[in-house]
Amino acid sequence: MRWRVAVPAAAELGEGPVWDPAGATLVWVDILGCRVHTLDPATGRRTERTTDQHVGAALPRAGGGLVLSLRDGVFLLDPDGTLRPLHRDPVPGRRANDAAVAPDGSLWAGTMRYDEAGGGGTLSRITGDGTVTTVLDDVSISNGIGWSPDGRLMYYVDTPTRRIDVFDHEAGRIGGRRTLAALEEGAGYPDGLTVDAEGCVWLALWDGAALRRYTPDGRLDRVVRLPVPRVTSCAFGGPDLTDLYVTTARVGLTAPHPLAGALLVLPGAGQGLPQPAFAG
Repeated sequence: MRWRVAVPAAAELGEGPVWDPAGATLVWVDILGCRVHTLDPATGRRTERTTDQHVGAALPRAGGGLVLSLRDGVFLLDPDGTLRPLHRDPVPGRRANDAAVAPDGSLWAGTMRYDEAGGGGTLSRITGDGTVTTVLDDVSISNGIGWSPDGRLMYYVDTPTRRIDVFDHEAGRIGGRRTLAALEEGAGYPDGLTVDAEGCVWLALWDGAALRRYTPDGRLDRVVRLPVPRVTSCAFGGPDLTDLYVTTARVGLTAPHPLAGALLVLPGAGQGLPQPAFAG
């Protein structure tokens, strides 16, 4: 499977790609660079917005604009550029790290400690009115989140566990946690993920220089090698949701590859699922 460079810009910690069908753009963030990026693949037009704190995720809202998971909480970015808080939750030494919108339009946002201390992070569910429910505590590095095509399963990564876990999901609640797949030594660490129309889970491998595709029963179906070691997340985009966009990072690398931190794309990689917008 061939890849190409979509945007060569070297993000410190590129993350969280998501397709915004309303604007026909891909949205992604540079967490440590405090930037929200967009790309219109049809024209090549790009935008970049700087935030005043580290940004873990930026996701489309149903009424336009974006919802941002920032270091100190969840904020709404209106179409006119106004930024306003939805839920403030500043915790010294902690930041946002990856988020996704569930089928019901709620935001599931993860956190982690800057020092990556075990148990220092959480996964929370935030509704459009700002109601917050802690779904998981005692998380180390909250990472990839995704749902099966029918919304009845939720996939989740706490990176140091080296696993993709799967939960039963119903009405905003999860249970029955079990392992979908565990990574072997030397494969890297699980990071962001996306679920395709066949219900397979695509997983980015931090320090693994690859993407993996797992079937719904946990079988390793495909490995896509990439030129950079720190592959952080992936998402299907384009008008038909057939192009797989991949974020990467250069943070912590003493001699980074020239493409470390670039946005890559695998044209025609598969069929993605339309992603719900945040209902707020």
